[in-house]
Amino acid sequence: MVSRIDRGPVANWWWTVDRWFFAAFLTLMGLGIVLSFAASPAVAERIGLDSYHFVTRQMMFMLPAVVIMIGVSFLNARQVRRLALVMLAGSLVLMVAALYFGIEIKGSRRWIHILGISVQPSEYMKPGFVIICAWLFSEHARRPDVPGNLFAIILLGLVLALLVAQPDLGQSLLVLATWGVMFFMAGMPWFWIAVLGGAAMGIGVAAYTTFPHVAARIDRFVTGEGDTFQVDMGREALVRGGWLGQGPGEGSVKRILPDSHTDFVFSVAGEEFGLIVCLLIAMLFAFVVLRGLSHSMKESDEFSRYAVSGLVVLFGLQSIINMGVNLQLLPAKGMTLPFISYGGSSLVAVAISMGMVLALTRKDPQKRMRIGSHTLIRTVQPAE
Repeated sequence: MVSRIDRGPVANWWWTVDRWFFAAFLTLMGLGIVLSFAASPAVAERIGLDSYHFVTRQMMFMLPAVVIMIGVSFLNARQVRRLALVMLAGSLVLMVAALYFGIEIKGSRRWIHILGISVQPSEYMKPGFVIICAWLFSEHARRPDVPGNLFAIILLGLVLALLVAQPDLGQSLLVLATWGVMFFMAGMPWFWIAVLGGAAMGIGVAAYTTFPHVAARIDRFVTGEGDTFQVDMGREALVRGGWLGQGPGEGSVKRILPDSHTDFVFSVAGEEFGLIVCLLIAMLFAFVVLRGLSHSMKESDEFSRYAVSGLVVLFGLQSIINMGVNLQLLPAKGMTLPFISYGGSSLVAVAISMGMVLALTRKDPQKRMRIGSHTLIRTVQPAE
């Protein structure tokens, strides 16, 4: 047990970190392991791998992800900005490299091999992008002569250009929506609201007319015609599960669902554990977003307010997109469920993001040390 009068770094971290956030993140990670056991063996066997191939790899990534999340949460705001700058610069370079030397999967070049490990640079770009944009917005709010908003717009254009070039339009819309929320919080003028709204509509129309796979997905979603096998099976898994599920390991639809361990792990959760567990998962994501926004509303520092809001909105929107696809409320889009879906790049990147949230929402450790020192002095002071 960590004592309140202990002034060490671990004690300071424990008594200043938001333990509700920390518990929610660990719970989601634990659910990721449980659902990996439920969803991935059938996929591994179907493609000729050991039954627990994906489970083993998920656990191998989970341990360093927890360590990284805790490690990042020890940082102060300045150190978070420095880490974000390194992540953003490195990921942008790797995104450019992926266009020329990356692995092509289903017509997209989003992955690159580094020391024998497949890495998706765009996953690491997102938290770095949010933090740097938050810093630019806060600098402009603090000193209007600093063109922080302009630089944030330029950075957005660069990131969107690289994402569209892959192409990854789902991530493009996710980044644009998150950036728009942060810009709105930073006091976006109505002119820019209209410009961004028009730009979003223009991007949607351009994507529909330019990329056949985007048009096909939207058409299938609207008309219900064409190859809708995977989304139909995802919905069927949820329907079969009912409120209480068929029981661990008793799901049958997962055995024919191609991406049951990644994009459709939420459907597997519904089939084996029921809609009640699905609701609890959705409530956990909602809790993280609402608690993050509550923290940001109370925060006096502009940078921390924009950064925490941007990170939890990014986290929440990605979970909404994944669950919406599983429920057939959104067009099919390959996007992972944070902390739960299989995927090393996604898991570690989300761990870094939430480590930043923990770092930026910590109570002032210096203030705690001063208050604790005064309390200790009063405690040991001899009675008169």
